[in-house]
Amino acid sequence: MPAPQGLNLYRHDRGTRTTITLAGEIDLDTAPLVRVMIEDCLRGGIRTIDIDLTALGFCDVSGLNVFLSAAERATEAGAALSLHHPRPNLTRLLDLTGAGFLLAALPVATLPVVPKRTCRPRDEPRNHSGARAPALGPAGRGGGE
Repeated sequence: MPAPQGLNLYRHDRGTRTTITLAGEIDLDTAPLVRVMIEDCLRGGIRTIDIDLTALGFCDVSGLNVFLSAAERATEAGAALSLHHPRPNLTRLLDLTGAGFLLAALPVATLPVVPKRTCRPRDEPRNHSGARAPALGPAGRGGGE
């Protein structure tokens, strides 16, 4: 059985702003460490909390819950919390759970280019297989008359 990874936390304050760097794994055992550090920041008058996830290798739902509750607590305290540089698996977890708002906004120049999707015109109804549905005639019957 592999040894547990653990979690290292580093805090760097600059006035009312701090950067917390997380290295390792956030799981049921280590999530309370993150919660306590964020609470300490808020009690100490920190108003902007940036969490650097560059070195975070794993985050389960325990970590997600910590980030969500901390963001709510920060908002209540008049502070802001944002996550920076998550790995793709965490970004996907945040997107799937609707927690993407926690991610720091990227400058416009660094936003990924997303190809345009082509959409079907609304007047071309499709059935479940994607085939064009027959046009409705008078009284809602097929036939396109």
